[in-house]
Amino acid sequence: MAETAQELYERVTAATDDAWRAQALQALQSWGTFPFETDGLRIAALEPPSPETARSGEGDRPCGACQRVSADEPDDAEVWRDEHWRLIALPASGAPLVLMLQPLAHHDLADLPDALAGELGVLQVHLARAVEALPNIARCHVLRFGDGGAHLHVFFFARLADVPQLRGSFLLVWDDLLPPTPAEHVRADAEAVARALAASYGGTAR
Repeated sequence: MAETAQELYERVTAATDDAWRAQALQALQSWGTFPFETDGLRIAALEPPSPETARSGEGDRPCGACQRVSADEPDDAEVWRDEHWRLIALPASGAPLVLMLQPLAHHDLADLPDALAGELGVLQVHLARAVEALPNIARCHVLRFGDGGAHLHVFFFARLADVPQLRGSFLLVWDDLLPPTPAEHVRADAEAVARALAASYGGTAR
C-alpha cells in the first residue's frame, strides 16, 4: 500500500534540508534537457541544432529490452506478462510507483501493428484502472517519450492523493527530486497491479 500524504510529508521533511535541495537541483542541472539556469532561475538559452544520436535498439546499437525479453528467466523487475506484452516495475523513486509496459517484439509506436495497437489501448485502460484502485493513489499518468530507446516503452506514474503540489507534468520532476519511496511499498503495489491486470485482462502475474 502506498504511503498516505501525511506519511510522505513526514518522511520527506525529516530527510531533506537546504543542502539536500541544493544537491538535488545540481542533479537536475546535469540533464542535457534541463530548461532553466539556476542563477536567478532563468530559462536556459536554446542550444543550436545538432544531429540526433542513435537510440538503444536503433541502427547498430543493441536493444536491451529485446535481450531481457529473450532471456531464459524474466528479470526481477518483471511483474506481469502475456503472449505479446510485459510489465515491469521501475526501481523505487519519488513517485509511489512507476511501471513500464513493453511489447515482447521489437516495435516502436509508429510501426506498431494495428492488432498490437488495439491491445495497447485496452491495456492502458486496464492498467490505469488497476493503479488508481490502489489505496492512497489519486491518479495514473500515462506517458510515452521514446528518445532513449527504439523499443516501445509506455510509463505509468502513480500520483499520491492529497498532495496537490505533485499534480500534473511536474510529477516527473518531483519523481527525481523526492527521496525514494520505500522499496517494500513499491513492490507490494506493483504486485497488486499485476494481479489486478491478470484478473481483468489476462496474462500472468509474476
